[in-house]
Amino acid sequence: MNELVITRHNHLIDPTLHIWGWEIPVYLFLGGLVGGMMLISGYFILTGRTKNTLCSCFRIPLIGIVAISIGMLALFLDLEHKLYVWNLYLNFKWQSPMSWGAWILLIIYPILFVTLLIRIPENVAEKFPALGRLSEKIRSNAFLVKLIGSLSMVFGGLLGAYTAILLSGFSARPAWNSPMLWTLFLTSGLSSAAALVHLIGKDPEERHLLAKADNGFLIAELIIILLMIIGFVSSSQVHIDAAKLILSGPYAASFWIFVVLSGIVIPLIIQMFSVNNKIVHTNVAPILVMLGGLILRFIVVYAGQFSHWPRNVFTVF
Repeated sequence: MNELVITRHNHLIDPTLHIWGWEIPVYLFLGGLVGGMMLISGYFILTGRTKNTLCSCFRIPLIGIVAISIGMLALFLDLEHKLYVWNLYLNFKWQSPMSWGAWILLIIYPILFVTLLIRIPENVAEKFPALGRLSEKIRSNAFLVKLIGSLSMVFGGLLGAYTAILLSGFSARPAWNSPMLWTLFLTSGLSSAAALVHLIGKDPEERHLLAKADNGFLIAELIIILLMIIGFVSSSQVHIDAAKLILSGPYAASFWIFVVLSGIVIPLIIQMFSVNNKIVHTNVAPILVMLGGLILRFIVVYAGQFSHWPRNVFTVF
């Protein structure tokens, strides 16, 4: 029994025993992106923007289905025992973030599909009349539309937060073990989603609104990052060492240049000028925001794997 305990602890605290590749950061980014898109889509639906045929809420679900499918494929590729993935759905554990996440991801699909049915393209409705009638019936039911919008926001928020809870559950990794991580990932996902919807948006008013919202998300990201760093450097030595990975360690340059400067500060400045009509809206800022969000996940995942407790912390009684 004691050997088993030691083995498990060593597996957790030794960063060389299991190294995640590109799959997990990509999955976390796409999960956060889809979660943010669902929050935005739900907000547009609840505020009555479905009356506007140019509303991005009609294109978001299809993009969301594709993005979350790519993310789940990346997650599947990272699994060591791929043939046993179905066990997640047969053995639900209340205390397991993976169990919750598996079911959240499963529920996301029908919500996105029903949201897509609120208004399907005319050419699709002509080819599939039954689908067109179903879409019209859903759209004419105000209560059902509001319900879809509410579900989109609730499960979008759960998905966005879950992507960080999955990491923070690894208590043996001090860099991930922060109560601020889920707020950072959720805000970053909202920011990336606002940037993407800004890119695909066809309504100038909507694009302006999303740029303003994204500015708020970017400012919130900066504040959360600052609070996380303060929390780490004012905690135990292992947390101080974890903070050093992005303050002065191997990930410092990438974090401050590609995440903070290129992914937050520069887009924030550009979009502040654009929302105040000093310059025209440009696609540069949204692209930088999404790249910054993706690189953030890579740095958090990779740096976290170098962060660990000393072996002598775990003793056998």
